[in-house]
Amino acid sequence: MELIPSERFKRTTKYVRAFIILATIGLTILFVLLLSLLVYAKILGPPPLVVPQSTLYYSDSGNVIGETDNGQKRYWAGMESISPQLIKATVAVEDRQFYTHKGFDIKRIGGAILADIRARSKVQGASTITQQYARNLFLGHDKTWTRKFNEAFYTIRLEMNYSKKEILEGYLNTIYYGHGAYGAQAASQYYFGKDAKDLTLSEASMLAGIPKGPSNYSPLDNLEKAKSRQQIVLQAMKNKNYISEANMDKALQTALTLKGEHGTVTNKTAPYFQDAVKQALKSQLHIDDRTIELGGLKVYTTLDEKQQDIAEEVLSTTIPKSSDIQASIVAMDPGTGEVRALVGGKNYTESPFNRATQAVRQPGSTMKPLLYYSALENGFTPSTTLKSETTTFSFDDGHSSYTPHNYNHQYAEGEITMAQAIALSDNIFAVKTHLFLGEQSLVDTAHRFGITSKMDAVPSLALGTSGVRAIEMVNAYSILANGGKKVEPIFIKRVENQKGEVIFDHTKKAEQILDADKAFVMTEMLTGVFDETLNGYTKVTGSTISSQLTRPYAGKSGSTSTDSWMIGYTPQLVAGVWTGYDQGKKIEIPAEKSYAKKIWASYMEKGLQGQPPKSFKETENVIGVYVNPESGKLATKACPASRLTYYVKGTEPAEYCAEHFKGKNSKRTPKEEEQKTPWYKKVLKPWG
Repeated sequence: MELIPSERFKRTTKYVRAFIILATIGLTILFVLLLSLLVYAKILGPPPLVVPQSTLYYSDSGNVIGETDNGQKRYWAGMESISPQLIKATVAVEDRQFYTHKGFDIKRIGGAILADIRARSKVQGASTITQQYARNLFLGHDKTWTRKFNEAFYTIRLEMNYSKKEILEGYLNTIYYGHGAYGAQAASQYYFGKDAKDLTLSEASMLAGIPKGPSNYSPLDNLEKAKSRQQIVLQAMKNKNYISEANMDKALQTALTLKGEHGTVTNKTAPYFQDAVKQALKSQLHIDDRTIELGGLKVYTTLDEKQQDIAEEVLSTTIPKSSDIQASIVAMDPGTGEVRALVGGKNYTESPFNRATQAVRQPGSTMKPLLYYSALENGFTPSTTLKSETTTFSFDDGHSSYTPHNYNHQYAEGEITMAQAIALSDNIFAVKTHLFLGEQSLVDTAHRFGITSKMDAVPSLALGTSGVRAIEMVNAYSILANGGKKVEPIFIKRVENQKGEVIFDHTKKAEQILDADKAFVMTEMLTGVFDETLNGYTKVTGSTISSQLTRPYAGKSGSTSTDSWMIGYTPQLVAGVWTGYDQGKKIEIPAEKSYAKKIWASYMEKGLQGQPPKSFKETENVIGVYVNPESGKLATKACPASRLTYYVKGTEPAEYCAEHFKGKNSKRTPKEEEQKTPWYKKVLKPWG
């Protein structure tokens, strides 16, 4: 009778021992697996905290002018840029043990399991802030065991490699608050029209309650439920001793002003300019498209909003809406190369093609200042004279010929100075100069001026027959305006990543690439375009707009059958205007031929309004003397006109004009004529 209990006891002991052994083995395996998981997580290192963020574009004054997104508003804000009330409210209602647990709240998990068992359904969540952040970063919201395991694994990696501050900051910037707003900054702007750092306790507690169920607790969709949820948030804050009961009551009674719209950027400012900025991010900074669109960058540009508004307004009011002709404007600071305004067409919505940076068009006579600068380097001066008459040029050993014409077939039928040739835009003088210097000389000079478009070394290049981009030409004139220092079109001053780290900061030391004295002489000659003292066989090309100008300008117009240009500058600002048809159609209506000059004059005057007029500062090695505009010789009291003209010292004329003395005898013998003929005219004699 005693054997049965003994056998039962032995059997029970055997089962208990087996259970203990199996449990020990199981716990050991579990411990090894957990340890392996931790080691593996450590080996993998920190997971990347990269989430899609809207890239913001800022003007030179710091205003937001544009943004990129994929239908989701996301702006990264550091902890110092988020209201402490929102931080406390979020911790209190979402994860009260956030600062003490290691990613998982075991007690909360147990409570949630019991609550679910009692209700026989899932009624209570137990996810910590770290778990939710892991889910937002790397996972979807499906309820599979694979997703739960991955969530736990990423939670471990986050806790092992990042501080609580970094995790909480990431959570507050990725959590969904409804209505397309991700993160505290986007939500604050959408619901209350203010930055996250400026939220009051009432606003913060309302916002902190939304992520529980954005469709249920949005105050814009269901204010009653939102207020009820706000009370739960405030009670949780009081329980954590974050606020007093008086604070809680006051917050509950405070009426909220809701906005309900994304207000960071409502209308896209300067869309052509922003496209050029994106292109610069890719081509100059080598940033990929995805990072540009969703990398949360802060791009600080050179755009002057006032200048941009003026450019757009002048273009739209000068060209009738009924006209199909197109236009572009580029304005730059000649000292830095910073692009202050850019318009690439009449209507971005209808045509986003950027005519300021993409279109390659013939620059016409706006190419001549580059030619004449090269001439100054090769012994020419403002007083150099050549004949202006119908001329056929032979080249290629006589196998080819070229016969250029002046506007309206008007010629001096005699000699004119280089200064007057520029002011009147004499084509014969330009081609003669070009051929004397050699066709390749202008190609090389254009490249020195920063023009990268292909140039054909042909006689007609002097008249701008090789296509260029508008921004290239404006940049070339900037180099003359700043005294010969190298500049390039700059659209971006600084770029920050989503963490606020500066990844690009434009700093470039000026490099002198032209002779400063000759650049000044060239600029002074270009002021003659607006000076009717230089009128000759025709009027100076700037005479149609000179009455509108109230300060010193240097500039040059240009025209072909299909393109019309005006580029000019002051010491502070350089701007270029192009007008024409996209399909290369001829500009035949007289009014359309004047648009470029009118737009330029109006833009420069309005853009510089309020700034004191500045004259071009002469360099040390130049000298100004009064000369007769027709002969280029030193003027006398007998001369009907004289103009202050600048020369590099040592090249100024020494001979006084004697043509206006009564009784003069201007006839010379052939031998005397030969002796008086300058060297460059002897070389050009075969071409007349």
